[in-house]
This record gives sequence, C-alpha cells and structure tokens, in this order.
Amino acid sequence: MSSTTVEEVSGVAGWAIGLMETLGAPGAGIAIALENLFPPLPSEVILPLAGFTASKGNMTLFDAVLWTTLGSVIGALALYGIGALLGRERVIAIASRLPLISVSDIEKTEAWFARHGKKTVFFGRMIPIFRSLISIPAGVERMPISIFTILTLAGSLIWNTAFVMAGYTLGENWELVERYMGIVSKAVLGVVLLAIVIFIWVRVADRRKGKHHAR
Repeated sequence: MSSTTVEEVSGVAGWAIGLMETLGAPGAGIAIALENLFPPLPSEVILPLAGFTASKGNMTLFDAVLWTTLGSVIGALALYGIGALLGRERVIAIASRLPLISVSDIEKTEAWFARHGKKTVFFGRMIPIFRSLISIPAGVERMPISIFTILTLAGSLIWNTAFVMAGYTLGENWELVERYMGIVSKAVLGVVLLAIVIFIWVRVADRRKGKHHAR
C-alpha cells in the first residue's frame, strides 16, 4: 500500500499542512473554519491531515479535535449570521424574481424546517455539502442561536473526531480517507443535482399544463 509523505503533498492538502505546521492546532481550526465558508475546501482532506500532523508530534490529538471543532462552530456561526442578515423577507423577494421558484416553495421549506430543523442541523454536520449550507436557512429562520451552536458543536465534534482519529491511525496513509470519502461526496452531489433536475422538470411540466388549461 502506498503512503504519502509531507514533502509529496500539494494542492489543498499541502496548503493545509503548511498552515498546521506554521500555526499548529489553531491552523487546523482556521482551515476548517474556511472549509465551512468555502465548501470546495473539503473537510475530508483537512481533518485526516490534522490527525496525520498530530501523529507526527506537531500537535496533540486533543488539540487537533478541539481546534477543528472550534473552527467548525465559528464557520457555521458566520454562515448563520449571513442567513440572519439576509432574512425571510429578502429571501422571499429574491425567490419571487427567480424563474420556476414561487413563494409557496419558501413557505413549504419554512414549514419543513420548523418540524425538522434541529435534526437537520445536527445530522447535516455529517453530510458533505450540506454541512456548510444548512447554516444559512437556520439563520434565515432565526433558530435560537444557543440551540444552533449546541447542535453544531455536537454534530461537528462527532464528525471531526472520527476523521481526525482516522488520519491519526492511518498516518502517512491518510489519503485513503480522502479517496473513499471522495466517492461519498460525489454521490451526494449527484443526488443533489438529480433532485434539482427533477424539480425543474416537474415545475416546467406544471407550468405547461397551466398554460394549456388556461387556453
């Protein structure tokens, strides 16, 4: 089985390792906070790297988990703030201008979030892509920030601990985590894209039927 040394790492992984080697555990926290704000930066790479770096003695395992979880919470709160500043009225105003989107779609989403918001915030921390995005509707709906923070902390702690531990255990073979989680991330993205396509297809079909009956 092949292994990866620090000298061979490049791209996002190389940037993350450089940040951790320069700043230690806080560097891992900064990387994860940025990952929340910019989902293309994958936590599936950064977290195992934090564990790998800890296994080399550059930080303790406890610090790796602590700082990455702190980074997750800070990044999520920043997105929550964006959602809160955006607000319901602006979201509805934007939705009313978008093709194929109606105010009723927003109302249905609000009703769904009112019923399942807590579970969504908690479990969403463990789902690629949704991990970042879920913070915005939580802010829009003004979920109590204390509850949002606790749920985010709990979900992030589970996710981060699992991946940091995986990187710590695998050591220089940390890239195995990225390889297999990359497949999961692509599958989730595929499901999201399929859902969007189905939504557009159904909405266009409904519009055509409405025009046909109006004649």
